[in-house]
Amino acid sequence: MRAYLTRRLLIAVPTLLAVTVLIFVAMRVIPGDPAVLLAGDFATPETVAALRAKWGLDRPLPVQYVVFFRNLVRGDLGASIVSDLPVLEEIAQRFRVTLLLALSAMLVALAIGLTGGIVAATRAYTVWDYASMTAALVGVSTPIFWSGMLLILVFAVRLGWLPSGGAGTWQGYVLPACSLGFFAAGVIARQTRSAMLDVLRQDYVRTARAKGVAEPRVNAYHALRNALIPVVTIVGLEFGRMLGGAVLTETVFSLPGLGSFLIISIGKRDYPVVQGIVLWIALAFVVINMLVDILYAALDPRIRYA
Repeated sequence: MRAYLTRRLLIAVPTLLAVTVLIFVAMRVIPGDPAVLLAGDFATPETVAALRAKWGLDRPLPVQYVVFFRNLVRGDLGASIVSDLPVLEEIAQRFRVTLLLALSAMLVALAIGLTGGIVAATRAYTVWDYASMTAALVGVSTPIFWSGMLLILVFAVRLGWLPSGGAGTWQGYVLPACSLGFFAAGVIARQTRSAMLDVLRQDYVRTARAKGVAEPRVNAYHALRNALIPVVTIVGLEFGRMLGGAVLTETVFSLPGLGSFLIISIGKRDYPVVQGIVLWIALAFVVINMLVDILYAALDPRIRYA
């Protein structure tokens, strides 16, 4: 396992390097000069030139990238063009909000998705199966911004049970976690049903039933455990998507997380912040994929990494 993780880390290095190059080039291809946006419409050319020189934007692009990469190796993501604060500090403040949202949404998704998938698989082709898969299809098909506004209208405006947004208390995460988790719940439910149906048809499951093993134990120990490998893959991908793509949820519920901060920074052409956030998200995906691989071996002892 140690050798495998070492190889994965070595493979991740060129992946992250490619991400830095792509986002560095992409941000500078987008029309718009951050110095002009920061100086304002009535700024003189001298003021704009001074700002460009301050942030090193007057240098050739290869030189700018070398400076960026050299600082990155030292753990320095630079400073925000807009706020002049360290990018790492800005990301750390907002990542906490995004991480809490993603964890809360994943709990919702697992609770609904696993339950729905198990019920659908163990009662295949019954009304329970059709109802569960219909609910899963609705969850996958419903836009996050629409479900978010609907939850706000019902539970915040009409009933007044929960706040409509904000990250001040845990209550502020309930509605956004439900809105973000419903979509993932539908994906997890469909995958759980499919995987469990395949396992329930296996000979060792029929053998366990023939030996008189109780049905709940057959479903939980023999079927669900062996069906979890493809489900864990989906859970890992969905969790990574939540960490990097909760833009709509954070916008609708006014959460100061990474997603909404990324959109604001792109609009202001804040190059260091955008580069730092994208690199942070890429690193999160690398770590999540490694954790998923480790869970494979924990779920199935036959899996070994040489």
